[in-house]
Amino acid sequence: MIASVAGQVTAVGADSAVVEVGGVGVLVHCAPGTLAGLRAGEPARLSTSLVVREDSLTLYGFASDDERAVFELLQTASGVGPRLALAMLAVHAPNALRMAVASADLKALTMVPGIGQKGAQRIVLELKDRLGAPAQVVGAALNGGARPPWRDQVHSGLVGLGYSARDADEAVAAVAPEADAEVAAGRAPQVAALLKSALRALSVR
Repeated sequence: MIASVAGQVTAVGADSAVVEVGGVGVLVHCAPGTLAGLRAGEPARLSTSLVVREDSLTLYGFASDDERAVFELLQTASGVGPRLALAMLAVHAPNALRMAVASADLKALTMVPGIGQKGAQRIVLELKDRLGAPAQVVGAALNGGARPPWRDQVHSGLVGLGYSARDADEAVAAVAPEADAEVAAGRAPQVAALLKSALRALSVR
C-alpha cells in the first residue's frame, strides 16, 4: 500500500493534484479542502489510500493520517465507495463525521450529495462502533490558545460545496458569534447548524 506521497506539486485540478515523486508525476484524488492547501510549485506531503479495482489503481490523498483512516473506515459501510467517502470528507471534517454518527445526526449526513435518509440510517447503524468517539470540542473551544475545530469543519464544508476559500473565510467569521454563544452556554457548536447559517450569510451578501 502507498501510505503517503511527498514531493513538489506540479498541478492542482478541480478534484485532483499531481505530486512529483522521484521524477514520476503521481495523480492523487483529493477533497476540495485538501486541494485548497496545495500550490503548484510548492512541496507537499499527503497521506494516501490506494483503491485497487480490476481495471484501475486510484490513489486518494488527504491532509492528515486521521482523514485517511476515516476515509477507509467509511468504506466498510454498505453502499459507501471511495467517491462517496471522499464526498463525505469534503462536507464534514473527520471529527464532525464522528459526531454525526455517534449522535445519529441524520440531517448532517444527508447534507452529503448522494446520501439519503435510508443511507444515513445505514451508515449510523454500521459505523457507530467503528469510527471512534468524537473529540470533545467544548473544552477546546474554551481554551483560548486553540483554534475551535468547528471553524475548519465549516470552512471545509463550504469549500466542498463549491465556495471559494475567501468566501468561506467570510462566512466562518459571520457565524462565529453564534458558535461563541453556544460555547458560553456550555454546549458544543453544532457544525451542521453553523454550516446552514454560513450558507444563509453567503446568500444575502
